[in-house]
Amino acid sequence: MKPSKTVSPSGLWLGTNKFMCIASSLMVFAFVMFAVTDVTFSNKVFNAFNGWITTNLSWYYIAVVSGVLGFSIWVALSRFGKIRLGRDDESPEFGFVAWFSMLFSCAIGTGLLFWSIGEPIMHMQGNPFMTMEGIQPNTVEAAQMAIKITMFHWGLHGWSVYILVGLCLAYFSYRRGLPLTVRSGLYPLLGERINGPIGHAVDLLAIFSTLFGTATTLGLGVSQMNAGLNYLFGMSISTQSQLILIAVVTLVATLSALSGVGRGIKTLSIWNIRLSVLVIVFFVVAGPTVFLLDLAVSSVGDYAVSFVAMGFWVDLNPEGQWQGWWTIFYWGWWLSWGPLVGMFIARISRGRTIRQFMLSALIIPPLGGFIWIVVFGGTALHIDLFQGGHLTQVVNDDITQALYSTIEALGVESLTGPVALLSTILIVTWFVTSADSGTLVISTIISQGSAHPPKWLRLAWGVGLGVVSAVLLLAGGLDALKTASIIAAFPFSIILVFMCWALAKGLNDEKMGVTYTENDLAKQN
Repeated sequence: MKPSKTVSPSGLWLGTNKFMCIASSLMVFAFVMFAVTDVTFSNKVFNAFNGWITTNLSWYYIAVVSGVLGFSIWVALSRFGKIRLGRDDESPEFGFVAWFSMLFSCAIGTGLLFWSIGEPIMHMQGNPFMTMEGIQPNTVEAAQMAIKITMFHWGLHGWSVYILVGLCLAYFSYRRGLPLTVRSGLYPLLGERINGPIGHAVDLLAIFSTLFGTATTLGLGVSQMNAGLNYLFGMSISTQSQLILIAVVTLVATLSALSGVGRGIKTLSIWNIRLSVLVIVFFVVAGPTVFLLDLAVSSVGDYAVSFVAMGFWVDLNPEGQWQGWWTIFYWGWWLSWGPLVGMFIARISRGRTIRQFMLSALIIPPLGGFIWIVVFGGTALHIDLFQGGHLTQVVNDDITQALYSTIEALGVESLTGPVALLSTILIVTWFVTSADSGTLVISTIISQGSAHPPKWLRLAWGVGLGVVSAVLLLAGGLDALKTASIIAAFPFSIILVFMCWALAKGLNDEKMGVTYTENDLAKQN
């Protein structure tokens, strides 16, 4: 894909949109300064806004995410499903294994490592669905409900946000000849105005969501890395240790981003999947094998029957906080990461038909996540329920220790250390693939859709991501940025609704023979 005509052809800003480069840098600097200059005040502002959203807009977040899922299924099964994301005779740029590995690594690998044990344990202790069905906490029935809720939060609803953004950007870029930027997804509604202030605002919001979502995840994630290295080697759990870890991850992620998608990111992602399979096999063999197999079948079936109703459930209790703490938090998190993961999915999906892309992405990655949740979460639940485990207390005290305590509780002493080490390596590599994907996406936006953004730009934003994470960690502002990145989901959710409209119009325009650019492949039909 050629970069847009708005990209500077020479000089200091070579290969970038000068306005986007300057504006995005100033935006990041101003926001970081606001967050860290007075942490107490910024926390108060962010939490007040977040509380207002949770109290007044829960219905909206639920309606948008459920609507996006419904729209995604319609597009996949519609008469537009045979349209190819590229030339009619074009083959996929990446094979299925590499494509799935990069998709899974960028999207949810880091989150699953953190939450696959902690979340089911927390839900087993109490949730509104248990109350509605009269299920007692800390029972087998509560454990089954906990797994179903965790699947719901990591299942089709969240993935549909990523996938729809990815489809929209891939279609307008590879099929319609527009730059691979978020603003291009609104072309049928705005026309050439996407190159003006509205388009700049949309892309700046995408950069905001991408940078702070990734930086916050990296900043919070080093706590789990630190816990693993403390367990293995006695590394002190401290801010200094976490700053060192941020520096290491930033260095590796930047080098990966510099090498490009086809080399660094692809290779790391494939190895993530291979190492993950080893850890999963260990859990299945060393853990309660039959229980996990039973749980997998019953939980996937239970989810399939219930996910639509759960997706539309709104807590009408004015004092209820669970939905805000969990479902609304997750929907906001998926939405805030929409620009990052969606653009990265688009970047690696050229050559597939809409139906191949949508059905593969809506079915395979969620199933991979379900396996992970059942194996890790199910093992922890079994240990707590039937083996006199203490994992509930561990999770309640320090969730970063949950993974290592579960490995230790399996009782395979000769493999406890190696598996814990392998898990720690996975934590690092999952974070690296998220960070290098974020760096590449920001650079792609600023270079107005170039498949190969300038290396100096990738280097600058790769280092910048690490610096932002470190500064916020030192200033104690990560909690504020965590809330702020969720708040960013609100304006992007509005953009996403318009992107759905634009995609439907764009697909219909193609069938009607309407072209957009001189590189519009739709005119060939």
